[in-house]
Amino acid sequence: MIESQTIDRLIRLKGDGVPVLSLYVAVDAKRSALPTQLASLLDQVRPLAYDESLPREARLSVREDIRQIEQAAGADRWGLGTVGLFSCSARGVFEEVALPRALPDRVVVDDAPWLRPMLAVLDEYHRTCVVAVDRAATRVWELYQGEMRELAAFRDPVLRKGNYAAGRSENHVAHKDEELTKRHYQHTVDVLDQLRRTGGFDLLVVGGRGYEVPRFMDFFPAELRRRVAGTFTLGPGGAATAEVRRHADAVLDRYERDEERHLVEDVLRVRAQGGPAAVGLPDCLWAGSVAAVQSLLIQDAPPVAGVVCDHSAWFALAGPMCPLCGRSTRPTADVVTELVAAVIEQGGAVKQIRADTELAAHGAAARLRFPLPIQPTV
Repeated sequence: MIESQTIDRLIRLKGDGVPVLSLYVAVDAKRSALPTQLASLLDQVRPLAYDESLPREARLSVREDIRQIEQAAGADRWGLGTVGLFSCSARGVFEEVALPRALPDRVVVDDAPWLRPMLAVLDEYHRTCVVAVDRAATRVWELYQGEMRELAAFRDPVLRKGNYAAGRSENHVAHKDEELTKRHYQHTVDVLDQLRRTGGFDLLVVGGRGYEVPRFMDFFPAELRRRVAGTFTLGPGGAATAEVRRHADAVLDRYERDEERHLVEDVLRVRAQGGPAAVGLPDCLWAGSVAAVQSLLIQDAPPVAGVVCDHSAWFALAGPMCPLCGRSTRPTADVVTELVAAVIEQGGAVKQIRADTELAAHGAAARLRFPLPIQPTV
């Protein structure tokens, strides 16, 4: 699991004149290609370690960064998915972050870590409760950051019709059977609601036989119902954990893409109505410069070069001088990552968009706290 303290440290990391090396490498089951992948990535930055145009401290830091990454790879402790490595030896920083799905291999050297791929993956992983239920048995799992673990499994009394039905009418038997089913459903709902109250999950995925799932969900209180991301159908006799996991992953993927489309449509609607919204990367960078961003939507895309003023926190695609304070700007390999870090520090929310939406034509959009002032001339 990736801890929030690690993310906070990386968001606040600045090289202050010394390069920060960010490297993402995919790890598959065979691992045979990993040495080649890593060598290819490090070869892209190795010349910086001997570039006489850089200060000696920067060159030595890059050399140590490369050595530490090679040493970490040799320890053979990386699991499947993607490993993000962030190193700035001159500042005493070396972080390994295991991400649960494969990402394109990439290496970036900049004054700040390139966090967009990592934040995009983490944004997709809600803490999710998965429940599979039938008339008498229930299993409950937690699914988070690619890991699924069982939280509870229980069975409630069920009617044994052969003995119970003797001397009783068919309606009486059916009524007793229905009563036991309802008790089991309510027991399951009580377990789920207790998990919710203790902060056990953000989303809920419900599975079972097609005709049972709607009956079961009729017992949900409003707060539990609001957290349902979707449902899936299981055949009779339950299912193995792996099958439940596949169903749950599919439900969550649909939920995530639908949520992204809704967020994009909402921002574009506000902008069309003349409300406080920014559309397009230049306007979003200006919004970040004046701390106006309430929620930022970023299209999943490669790095975008730009400039930053470290004194006034001005962000732009280009400009040698900051129009706010007149100081020289600092070039950055990905101005979007700098913007994302600033928005998070300002208390705003950031959402990476992977769904096919109109945002692809704009690159970025944002809901704003207040209308933007006129941008100064660069």
